[in-house]
Amino acid sequence: MKTHQREILIYYNPTSSNDRKTVAHAQSLAPYIRTFAFEQAPSTGTSWQQIISALNLRPRDLMDKSHPYYQQNIRGRKFNDEDWLNVIMHNPSLLRAPIAMRGDKAVLCSSATDIYKLTTGEAVTFF
Repeated sequence: MKTHQREILIYYNPTSSNDRKTVAHAQSLAPYIRTFAFEQAPSTGTSWQQIISALNLRPRDLMDKSHPYYQQNIRGRKFNDEDWLNVIMHNPSLLRAPIAMRGDKAVLCSSATDIYKLTTGEAVTFF
């Protein structure tokens, strides 16, 4: 999945203050921001594979291991990458942080300022 360089795509939890801060920081970086709540995240395995590939992470690295659903239903189980993709597709609320994409880059934004990693090599202006 690739976005235009002038656009940032963010998958986030709108009830999380840190996630909303990430969106606010993104608005200072690009003129066009598209936001999707985790429940509106891509539903196909191919889309998630592309996102995870761009992040250069394993699917299980995206999980919030403190989430009650994770603790009750997933903790201690062995899954392959395809199984983890299915877990993410059917339970996007288990993602531990917002995912931001710009061009062919993607970042897991554990802190709100991680969004600035999408600007590597660019001049960023703040007004």
